[in-house]
Amino acid sequence: MEKKSFLLNSLNSLRRSRGFLILLVAAALLVVTLSVLYYFAYEGIQMEAKHRAEGELRETSLRIKNIMSVVEVAEDNIAWAVESDLADPDGLHQLLEKFVKNNDNIIGAGIGFVADYYPSKGRWFEPYVVKLGDGSFSCKQIGSASHDYLKMDWFVNTVAIDSAKWSEPYFDESGAKTLVATYTRPIHDASGRIVAVLGADVSLDWLSHVINGDAGNPLQNVLLSRTGQILACPVESLVMRKNAYEVSRNMSDTMASEMNRRMLAGESGQITVRNNDGEKTYAYFAPVDEQTGWSMAVICKDKDIYRGLRSLGFGLLLLVLFGLGILGFIMWRAAKQLFRMQKIHSEKERISSELRIASGIQQSMIPKIYPPYPDRDDVEIYGALEPAKEVGGDLYDFYIRDEKLFFCIGDVSGKGVPASLVMAVTRSQFRTVSAHESNAVRIVEVMNESLSNMNETSMFVTLFIGVLDLPTGRLRYCNAGHDAPLLIKHPVGDSGEGVLNQVSKLDVVSNIAIGIVNSFQFEGQETMISPHTTIFLYTDGLTEAENASHQQFGYERIIEVAETMKEGKRDASERSGLEHFLKDMNVAVRRFVGAADQSDDLTMLFIEYKKEQRPVRLKRSITLPNDIQTIPQLNKFVERVAEELGYDMSETMNLNLAIEEAVVNVMNYAYPTGTEGEVHVDAEANDLRLKFVITDKGIPFDPTAKEDADTSLSAEDRPIGGLGIYLVRQLMDSMNYERVNGCNVLTLRKKLSAALQ
Repeated sequence: MEKKSFLLNSLNSLRRSRGFLILLVAAALLVVTLSVLYYFAYEGIQMEAKHRAEGELRETSLRIKNIMSVVEVAEDNIAWAVESDLADPDGLHQLLEKFVKNNDNIIGAGIGFVADYYPSKGRWFEPYVVKLGDGSFSCKQIGSASHDYLKMDWFVNTVAIDSAKWSEPYFDESGAKTLVATYTRPIHDASGRIVAVLGADVSLDWLSHVINGDAGNPLQNVLLSRTGQILACPVESLVMRKNAYEVSRNMSDTMASEMNRRMLAGESGQITVRNNDGEKTYAYFAPVDEQTGWSMAVICKDKDIYRGLRSLGFGLLLLVLFGLGILGFIMWRAAKQLFRMQKIHSEKERISSELRIASGIQQSMIPKIYPPYPDRDDVEIYGALEPAKEVGGDLYDFYIRDEKLFFCIGDVSGKGVPASLVMAVTRSQFRTVSAHESNAVRIVEVMNESLSNMNETSMFVTLFIGVLDLPTGRLRYCNAGHDAPLLIKHPVGDSGEGVLNQVSKLDVVSNIAIGIVNSFQFEGQETMISPHTTIFLYTDGLTEAENASHQQFGYERIIEVAETMKEGKRDASERSGLEHFLKDMNVAVRRFVGAADQSDDLTMLFIEYKKEQRPVRLKRSITLPNDIQTIPQLNKFVERVAEELGYDMSETMNLNLAIEEAVVNVMNYAYPTGTEGEVHVDAEANDLRLKFVITDKGIPFDPTAKEDADTSLSAEDRPIGGLGIYLVRQLMDSMNYERVNGCNVLTLRKKLSAALQ
């Protein structure tokens, strides 16, 4: 009996010891788990704070740039008018008043002329217009011996660098009683000599609202000028009264001075600083604008970022300890099992959510607004992509630049996420390369080189790229191992039964897919597309669609469907005849496949070239020798055309400026110095638009291939050239170049306003 009792006590003691050990292990594991979760939560919050700060830097910088850019563009525009009206000094006040009135951020503007430029005005002539508090404007001449602007920094420095510049911000104690910055730029006469400096005074009252407008935002923003002057910060008493270096010298942490140094050097980065009380603060900084030289820092305190996390961590710890004491071993087992199940479920949800997001991102890269160009009557487009899985490797894209339709269709080897990533890269490369390149072969070769260099997974892309010149119907294309598109010629004027479309395969050189051989020389081709012809592009998901018996849809069935597709059968709800084409093809494929699962991505793209001819309303022409001295004849020609169409003076001036810039470009570049030649200009208008066709027999010269001038750079940093083409693009709706029969043909188009149609 005593022996049995001893055994029972021993077993109970062992059971209690084991339970206590398990409870300790469970508590230790839970503490470790919470510590790991706390660590990752800490890192996640820090990363979120960084992203939020960087986002605020980008957003605020963009808002400041937008406001300053408006002033810069406005002053650049008025400068042209000033240079045109130098012969009328008395009219400058009116011009300046209109300039200030039309720009809310500008509180005053003036023009300081070089000494004795207008002898009748004396040595100092500085017309100035200021916006008064009651909304009226004061116009006066402020140049004098007591206000000798000829010796002032804004005048001397602007003349010295012969470029536009922003001044350091300053408090305008005598005028606006507010924080002000001045944007100045030189004024040149017809010979290019600097004769004056134009300046616009901009109130910076909006800076504080832009920088720290959200009172509930835990992030604190500081804006510094190029010399370290504090332009905006949460402490108003420091604005324009303290320099950043003065503030940092009073701090024990030397990293504050290092941050100031890097900010004023125009750098971006992140620095952790401790104040004199030992409180940790994170600072993220970046330059705002190269023109102004301003830099901005977003500051957030450690305690503000992690206050919620620390409170939550302490509360959770108490809750866990209480739970361990109450629930013990059984609840721990249940919680462990539940945690495991939740983790599995969360992982599944995460993967599913990421796939949905990836699918959404991929679909957003594919054009989906149809019709994409409702205002055009020369082309109609419709396409669709249906991936076999959540994400796929098919792609198509199109856009119009310089009256050329750039389009592509492609199929990435493989399926799923890897293929979708390559698809995204390929589509982005197409947009990037074709933005500055009109040669289909060159576009394919650059994309092939890029994809081959980074192709460690040996994936490749079959690709077809076409460049369709919309005014002429000339199609230049390059195929990289893709299925040949079909050309569907629609019968004109007869949509009755029994009349079939003429379907043919576009003649293509196969070449090889991109991403395989880096140095492969692709061969391009070209053909003419006649009106009422549809280019049908597709991927092998159409030809290789399988039914339950593993039979493929095949090329012959595609031909049969294409021959019978007609625009006349579309429903009223359909947005275009091409949408009906796509439905016809989809119905035929679904009927063939039946209940079988989709085995591959299915992509189709229809491009119909219409090129409808409208009645000509006006047609004029002029031929000039390649001598810029004949430009006045061109100006009169354009003015007569504009007058016949009813253009007003402002529209006529813009039209004249654009055509003059284009013709002067031809004279300067198509004909080398000493070469005689002619430039022929045709003006033609219908009921919708006016076009000018500039033709010459000079050397090949494509002005659309020249990049626009970067107007954000200063004159000394900006490469010579490009401003004329930039101006033409701004003034005309489209610009198109073709080399036809040994001639350069440049076509400029301008849509007529409703009043002129």
